[in-house]
Amino acid sequence: MSFSEKIAEWISGYCFDMEYADILASIEAPAAAGKGDYAFPCFRLAKARKTAPKVIAEELAAALGANKPGFIDEIAPVGGYVNFFVNKAGYAREILGEILEKRDAYGDSDMGAGKTVIVEYSSPNVARHFHVGHLGTTLIGRVLYNLFKCLGYNTFGLNFLGDWGTQFGKLVTAYKRWGAEEDVRERGIDALTELYVRFHAEAEKDPALEDEARGWMLRMQNKNAEALGLWKWFCELSMREYMETYERLGVKFDLFRGESYYNDKMDAVVEELREKNLMVQSEGAMIVDLSEYDMAPCLILRSDGGTLYPTRDIAAALDRYRTYHFDKCLIVTDYAQSLHFAQWRKVLFLMGYAWADDIVHIPYGLMSFEWGKMSTRKGRVIKMTDILDEAVKKTKQIIEEKNPELPDKDRVAEMVGLGAVTFAQLYNNRIKDVSFSWERYLNFDGETGPYLQYAYVRTCGVLEKAEAVYPGYDYPETNYAMLSDEYSFEVIRRAGEFPGKLIEAAEKYEPYIVSRHLIALAQAFNRFYHENPVVVEDEKLRGARLALTSAVKTILGKGLGILGIARPEKM
Repeated sequence: MSFSEKIAEWISGYCFDMEYADILASIEAPAAAGKGDYAFPCFRLAKARKTAPKVIAEELAAALGANKPGFIDEIAPVGGYVNFFVNKAGYAREILGEILEKRDAYGDSDMGAGKTVIVEYSSPNVARHFHVGHLGTTLIGRVLYNLFKCLGYNTFGLNFLGDWGTQFGKLVTAYKRWGAEEDVRERGIDALTELYVRFHAEAEKDPALEDEARGWMLRMQNKNAEALGLWKWFCELSMREYMETYERLGVKFDLFRGESYYNDKMDAVVEELREKNLMVQSEGAMIVDLSEYDMAPCLILRSDGGTLYPTRDIAAALDRYRTYHFDKCLIVTDYAQSLHFAQWRKVLFLMGYAWADDIVHIPYGLMSFEWGKMSTRKGRVIKMTDILDEAVKKTKQIIEEKNPELPDKDRVAEMVGLGAVTFAQLYNNRIKDVSFSWERYLNFDGETGPYLQYAYVRTCGVLEKAEAVYPGYDYPETNYAMLSDEYSFEVIRRAGEFPGKLIEAAEKYEPYIVSRHLIALAQAFNRFYHENPVVVEDEKLRGARLALTSAVKTILGKGLGILGIARPEKM
């Protein structure tokens, strides 16, 4: 339990007209330095009680002061606030002691024990390059997966590949008309992309190509050997590129499952919709009318009998629930998919599946680069490999300028460059669009991935130096009273908030809560480092400051791991 939680629990015993959660949310740091470590504003209570905030603050401070716990040194009413001065030595002992004892398990909990969470993320459309549009879902999904793992949930990572649909009919048509087997084998997705782009250019002049593509798609659905053979080949070529990118990013999944897996499960969905009188005909297609819910109709079957994305998503949801009985199923896609998600989930509700409420869409904004707007149909695609290569190249240039003697520069440039791109996606509220600037996000001094990695490197360097000068030091006899200065206290306060931030980030599905907390901790540590020499002669002072440094290294390391950012020990 963090100190803010302890204070909130304590206050709740005296404020029966305010919920614990609201009390906790109200606790803040005092605006003025020297006025306390935590503050509780009484304005909300004043409004409800029709009494001046100052009066309530004085009365509450007196009541709390009559039964002061050991972790509080002083309570003072300040205007409309009750301010708390914590016992800094006890505070440091409790927070740092727990971190040093638990190490990488600090922040873990069993709150999710016995519950299952499925996180569906990345999910690229097969036979296309892995591009910048896949960045958000891949990186945000990984953080959510890691968060729920830390909190004790049975967590299952799923990559739901778009390996079925009309685009394959178009690709087969293009290959049959203009493709060459040797060229596709040699150039892979580059060749397939060119064929896809050519199809759309030619179809603008000859609309009959669209009918030909639908014909090939129907052959695939009817298990035509030639159509399925080409489809399988295109999928295999795609997966090679995807797996290389996943390996480079350090992203893993518990299961890859394509939309094609549900081909033989969609007839049952259609039949169930018929039996429950949910489908109606509209212009030859079969739909579920959702006008009553202010939504466009959900298309189930095309006029030619072909299935559509909603049909497959409904079949997939039914299969997942029957297989895993999930408590939550999180689907991470960009916000453009919000209507599609709302439609097919509403159909599940109408089918009578109350657990559809446990399927949660996690929308996110898009990341743009100065290279321009993407269009797969027109061949303007910002490939993920190009982004990552550029990030590493620019990082290497910075290293050559700042630390040309750094060992293993290529490996460090890879770690820092990829970390910069990853952190840029995770630093803001996920729904916001991100305009990536190389100058901004590769900055070692701003609120960036490289800044966070450098703070971690600094903790490693301090501990390494201490071991070289004073070998064999451990922390069992740490004098925590030595950490009562404002710089030390701020670091410890931030460190103690870490477990709560993991819970908050998971509950709100917001990775930025973790990334911004880590930045705040790194900033606090850097201020501490510049004000308080660590490797000093005084053994007690050195031991206390080394204990704090070790604790910060633990949290930064764990936090970077949750974000999916590498932890170099030298930069």
